[in-house]
Amino acid sequence: MLFGILTRLVVPQLPITAPRLICFNRWTAGIGEFTEQVKIIAPDGATTICENKTKYKLESPDNIQTTVHLLQNITFKDPGAYQIEINVDEVLKLRYPLPIVLVNPQDQAHNPSQDSPKSTEE
Repeated sequence: MLFGILTRLVVPQLPITAPRLICFNRWTAGIGEFTEQVKIIAPDGATTICENKTKYKLESPDNIQTTVHLLQNITFKDPGAYQIEINVDEVLKLRYPLPIVLVNPQDQAHNPSQDSPKSTEE
């Protein structure tokens, strides 16, 4: 199980399915009822691989509301920069990348860049 704040996901093979991803957002400085939508967009920029909606309410500009989205069984088929989009009332508020990096396990076992430099002295 992975737990933490992800800035990228390094995997040994694709496709891979994440059983759960949880997206937390915090809102303030507004008044009214809102609908928030979280989407994960594939690297092609057009394919939505999952989405979730939730409603929240701010009764005054001082209120703080934290939304929680449980995204389940998300399959990442290709490497690349997936985009997480946060929309409020159908307006894009935030987009950030979630790179999926495919790493060959053999490359991890032997990384030439970590070898000590060879001496050029004779």
